[in-house]
Amino acid sequence: MALAEEAVQVQLVAHHETVFTSEELEELLAFLESDEPISPNSGSEGSNRAVYSKDERKQRRMISNRESARRSRWRRKRHLENLTKEVNRLNIENQQLKNRLSLVVNQHHVAWRENEQLRSESKALWTKLLDLYWTLAFMQSQ
Repeated sequence: MALAEEAVQVQLVAHHETVFTSEELEELLAFLESDEPISPNSGSEGSNRAVYSKDERKQRRMISNRESARRSRWRRKRHLENLTKEVNRLNIENQQLKNRLSLVVNQHHVAWRENEQLRSESKALWTKLLDLYWTLAFMQSQ
């Protein structure tokens, strides 16, 4: 029972991280379920490691390459999705900034017109004040 739970955990890890192919998982599970002791010289002649024929190695390599290509396509798809989300977010932000800029430009135009009107009124008042000053000076001189 514990071995079956470990197998499920190994499969979950392997599926999630896509580290092992299904054949490698089956081989690993078979090894874990066997009662054979682990030899200290795993790299020597007494190794439990399976020896594959040329066709089997080619087949395993093809499967591994397909899995690698699948992972690559998945990563590329995720990257494209992330870039698409970023483009959409930046387009929204750009539109918000354009709206704010338009509002500021309108406020600037209103303030500029108000400023021009105040300058015109100021000039008219200075002219009126100067006329009053000259009228007062003329009246005092008589």
